[in-house]
Amino acid sequence: MSLHAINEDLKKLLESLPFFIQEHLKNHGNQEKLIEIVMDLGRRPEARFLTGPEYLSQKIISWQDLDYITKRINKFNNENRAGIERTLHRISCIRNRQFLINGLTCRVGRAVFGTICVIRDLLECGESILILGKPGIGKTTIIREIARVISDEMEKRVIIIDTSNEIGGDSDIPHSGIGRARRMQVEKAELQHETMLQAVENHMPEVIVIDEIGTELEALAVRTIAEKGVQLVGTTHGNCLENLIKNPVLVNLIGGIQYVTLSDDEAKRRGTQKSILERKFYPTFQTIIEINAQNSWTIHEDVKNSIDLLLQGNFTIVQTRRFYLTEKTIISYNPVQTTSIFQNLLDLQSQNFLRSKVNTWKNLINPKYFIVDNLKIKNLQIYVYSISSNLIKEIITKIGANLSVTNDIRKASLIIALKRHIQQNSKLNQISKQYKIPIYHVSQNNIYQIFKILKEII
Repeated sequence: MSLHAINEDLKKLLESLPFFIQEHLKNHGNQEKLIEIVMDLGRRPEARFLTGPEYLSQKIISWQDLDYITKRINKFNNENRAGIERTLHRISCIRNRQFLINGLTCRVGRAVFGTICVIRDLLECGESILILGKPGIGKTTIIREIARVISDEMEKRVIIIDTSNEIGGDSDIPHSGIGRARRMQVEKAELQHETMLQAVENHMPEVIVIDEIGTELEALAVRTIAEKGVQLVGTTHGNCLENLIKNPVLVNLIGGIQYVTLSDDEAKRRGTQKSILERKFYPTFQTIIEINAQNSWTIHEDVKNSIDLLLQGNFTIVQTRRFYLTEKTIISYNPVQTTSIFQNLLDLQSQNFLRSKVNTWKNLINPKYFIVDNLKIKNLQIYVYSISSNLIKEIITKIGANLSVTNDIRKASLIIALKRHIQQNSKLNQISKQYKIPIYHVSQNNIYQIFKILKEII
């Protein structure tokens, strides 16, 4: 894949540094691989490249050097981060007990065109995507380019929730690297979840881009947004899908897990222990990308299936995509044994986040009570109004019916709606009559009524 850095603005960062550091880096032959510059009081300045670190001078950093830099950049926020106007660079500070700055980390920000060509097909599917990777591996660069591609090339309404200003830059005018996407800045990191919900309520986005989902409130807000039919693109820290399963705060992003005790007959039928782990509900993100290296990504195109296989301790097929500067992309599929992962999770069953009651409706929609495998029906598209689409998807998955949920009412075979809301929506009733789409009512948004409706449909 051919990568082209756009508007790197490294010069603006170098101009903010002391002269002796500027001169060394201006003439350095490895500028394009520079990741960050580290300056600590009483130590030699250090540059960190993709190839490794190196000292920039024999001179040690003084109070005057640190003061020289802080006067040439924006003010530090409550998270001890600052930036340079109209660039993507980020400067973070370390303070002593007197709250004086005694260390600086200057991370080089780059907008890179072409980084996501390898997953363009996943973007066009319109499903929510979560990107996993360790710090500094390039997650922010990837979602910035995703925002640009979706807004510019796919012409969708995109809102970026920019908590630390790393996606759109540290100024009121966002960096050109985000394309036509709009950017909402977050006043405080702990208010990120509120800004996410405001974006949906006030600006009618089709896609929301979020960097570093890390708290329980943010995970809850993400799930709420997904149920409103908005596509999500987010990042979080973690090396692989198994890390999310073991994370009590973020596990709900992939459907949550619960500790279930089976009857003797059911355990025998499944060939498992009586105490097992199961997924609670439909995952918020349908696709997960693990950034193993800058040119090697692991793709989970069906997160629901991957989670179920991991919890069952079965083999799962992992898709790996590797791309090179020769414009060559290699996609391979490899089987992975997951038994050890499952066993590790059973060892964690005493933790509170794995303790929950057996799902009260599980037996109701168990395939042995409701068999549709032999039914010869076409794939029916369901349009959902005022009801959780994820709840319906979960029921459809459990019963194995040939049904799917659509956001386009013109493609729908039928409409399932909350009765009191559909009566007040004359426009939806008009569209139903125009396209001859039947409407099924439920009086309450609960699993029993929805299951009954789906049973009638089939």
